Amino acid sequence: MPTGMSERIWTAALVVIGDEILSGRTQDKNVAQIATWLNVQGIRLVEVRVVADRTAAIVEAVNSLRARNDYLFTTGGIGPTHDDITVDAISEALGVGVVHHPRAMEALERYYATRGGLTEVRARMARVPDGATLIDNRVSGAPGIRVGNVFIMAGVPNITAGMLDTLTGTLEGGRPVVSRTVGCWVAESEVADLLARTERAHEGVSVGSYPFFRDGRVGANFVVRSADPAAADACAADLARTLEAEGREVAGEGI
Repeated sequence: MPTGMSERIWTAALVVIGDEILSGRTQDKNVAQIATWLNVQGIRLVEVRVVADRTAAIVEAVNSLRARNDYLFTTGGIGPTHDDITVDAISEALGVGVVHHPRAMEALERYYATRGGLTEVRARMARVPDGATLIDNRVSGAPGIRVGNVFIMAGVPNITAGMLDTLTGTLEGGRPVVSRTVGCWVAESEVADLLARTERAHEGVSVGSYPFFRDGRVGANFVVRSADPAAADACAADLARTLEAEGREVAGEGI
């Protein structure tokens, strides 16, 4: 790179949508989760706004923040009920109509086939701004949505985590992300604090947890991700050492 030129910094903003956040009934966990994930991608979260479930508030926030950042993420308000207005509000902000995405309808039909069937209310979760693509969601049936530089995600943190997982390494401007896997025969809940401490101790690293039940035993694969291979290696080694120090059975490349 020529002297005097600095590396372009890609930026993102987040709009957290929901009356329950503003009232204090629900504590938001997505700001920290999305900030950490973006950091691993090499993209900087530069502003966050919390808005009520009001169309005008969502439209104003979306249009101002998407204009001055490379990416805009939103969380909340994409469920099946009448007060889930995010898709309609963002469509209004973008000046497009709302359509039922055929692939979203298929995903919801599969998900609800054994859960009482796809009702008209549940089909609301297949509504997207016209021209949008989907963000796969392996946790529940309803996918996330991408339209232009706007990413529309769930408010429930573990569902958001699954959507972020799908997007890992795919955003332009982000550095390539490497991953390391540590497998362990342990119940995920028993090591949740240990995982959080390990992630906090390693800058620019995220740790994802993927539990399973196999051969009558519970276990989990912990996936360490970073744009810095050395940081990923150090975090994975630290995690394996800490688990073994607690007497856990660890598999270096995952189970």
